[in-house]
Amino acid sequence: MRLKLAPEKTNIDFFRFAPVTFGLSVVFMVLSVVFWLTFGLNFGIDFRGGTTIRTDSAQPVDVGAYRQAIEPLGLGDVSITEVFDPGFAADQHVSQIRIQAQEDTEAVTPEMVQAVERALKTVDPSITFPSIESVGPKVSAELVWAAVLAVVAGSAGIAVYIWLRFEWQYAIGSVAALIHDVLVTIGVFSLFQIKFDLTTVAALLTILGYSINDTVVVFDRLRENLVKFKTMPLRDVMNLSVNETLSRTLMTTTTTLIALISLLVLGGDVIRGFVFAITFGIVIGTYSSVYMAKNIVLYLGVDRGGPKKDGPSGTRFAEVDA
Repeated sequence: MRLKLAPEKTNIDFFRFAPVTFGLSVVFMVLSVVFWLTFGLNFGIDFRGGTTIRTDSAQPVDVGAYRQAIEPLGLGDVSITEVFDPGFAADQHVSQIRIQAQEDTEAVTPEMVQAVERALKTVDPSITFPSIESVGPKVSAELVWAAVLAVVAGSAGIAVYIWLRFEWQYAIGSVAALIHDVLVTIGVFSLFQIKFDLTTVAALLTILGYSINDTVVVFDRLRENLVKFKTMPLRDVMNLSVNETLSRTLMTTTTTLIALISLLVLGGDVIRGFVFAITFGIVIGTYSSVYMAKNIVLYLGVDRGGPKKDGPSGTRFAEVDA
């Protein structure tokens, strides 16, 4: 027996309510910007600045015990991770504790650092603190700009690829869908004040890759069907293409979500924001690949004459197996 998430042949009219679905996408984007400007983002230590304390002990690192000891100090966002290195001795156990900058200060005060050290010594009297480093607001601001540039550069590179592989209409639709995915994800993080750090930026870049993958699969089938069904209306050809790739989309999305939901439930607090961003991004990315990218291509229209290797647009690369 084979598991089937969708019938082999479907005839769903995905564009029956195209103006409504496209309008909802625009509304979601506008609301996300409003939430962003109104509530802001709950920046983690990477973007807010703070202090990093490195610990060394002969006893194994107990992250839960460390966190429980530090929690009464009321330091806000505290990240505790165990550090692994092949060069460590067999009885050397290292952890890294990152504490967000406190109000009206660029870093954690020396008195607060001493309080953290005393709290940790109650868990492990043999613990030592070989290094303490602070991240000021200037470095944090540079990281914010680097994160923005990473997302913009990723979107621009994808747009160029789509333009070369298909046509400019496809590139516009793809980039609009990517902007939709990123903005809506950021809007959710802003609305619920979920911690936003460098791992979230990595999740956003992952969302870009996943979303464009699904979009390209449908675009490729659409291009084939446009050549095959030259007299069929564009709307019907697009519906046919989405239906033909529906089983693949559902299978890919479902198997990915199974792993992500497991991580979301069992992965712990350290990676919860990262996993949530990818999980939500995959859902919204699957939606936008049909109801954002395809709607824009439908409105703009495409050349029904097939790829032109020597044409003025990027379709000269249309037959490259990539």
